[in-house]
Amino acid sequence: MSILTIKGYHVHQVQLGDKNLVTEDGRMIVATRPPCTNHPLIDSITLRVISPEERHQYTNTIMDVIPLSAKALGKLGEGITHTLTGVYVLLTGVDTNGRQVCNGGRSDGILAEQIAWGRPGTPDEEDFLIAFDVVLKADAWMTRAGPDAIHLACDQFCEVFRQQLRTFDPAAYHEKHVFDDRLRPDAKQVVLVKEVSGQGAVYDTRLFPTEPAGFQGSTSIIDLGCLPQFVTPNEYRDGIIRAMD
Repeated sequence: MSILTIKGYHVHQVQLGDKNLVTEDGRMIVATRPPCTNHPLIDSITLRVISPEERHQYTNTIMDVIPLSAKALGKLGEGITHTLTGVYVLLTGVDTNGRQVCNGGRSDGILAEQIAWGRPGTPDEEDFLIAFDVVLKADAWMTRAGPDAIHLACDQFCEVFRQQLRTFDPAAYHEKHVFDDRLRPDAKQVVLVKEVSGQGAVYDTRLFPTEPAGFQGSTSIIDLGCLPQFVTPNEYRDGIIRAMD
C-alpha cells in the first residue's frame, strides 16, 4: 500500500533574467545562461521562454516535454510531490551538422503543429514553455552518449527549480490530488503491459530516476537487458519512466 499526494503550484508569469527563480506566488525567472555547458559532447545551449502566443516558430526535434516536479517527502510513488502547473520544459536537440537528434518521428518544424496540445502528458494551450535547445558536436547523436548528454544538461537545469519547489509552503498549493494505491485481494488484479523504446541512440527509455520525470539516478532499459520491469500505478503517476525518443 502506498499513498501519493501531488500538490500543484500554478505559474502565471515566466520571463528571462539573470537567475533561475520560482516563487510560491507564481512568478518564474529563467537565466539565459544554463548551469551546465561544459560537457565535451555539447557545443552550445540556448534558453528561451515561449508564451502561448509565440508558438508559430521553428523548433528543433522535440526530445521531451518535461514537467518541473520535486519530491518534498518520500520516494517516487509515495509521499508528497510538488509540481509546477502552467509551465513545461521543452527539450530539443540538433548537432552542428544540422542533424536532428532522436528524430524518428520528425518533430522538427513549426512548434504549434508538432504537439497535440491539452492531452495527458502534453502542455495545455495556455501553458508557458521553457525551450532548452541543445546543439551537439558533429555526429555526437550517433551514440547513446550524445542524447544522454542533452538529457543530463537539461536535468541539471531542472534541478535548480526542484530545489526551490520542494521547499514551498505545503499549504500554499493551488490544487491537490491524492492517490491511494492499496492492495485489494478480493478485487480483480489488473496488469498494464507497456512496451517502451530500447534500441539505442535514437530510441531509449530511462526508469527509476531520483526525481519525478528526472534523468539523474535513472537506468536505461537497454542496460536492464530490455527485460520486463515492475512498476506500481503510483510510481507511474509520479514520473518513474522517462521516454527519451
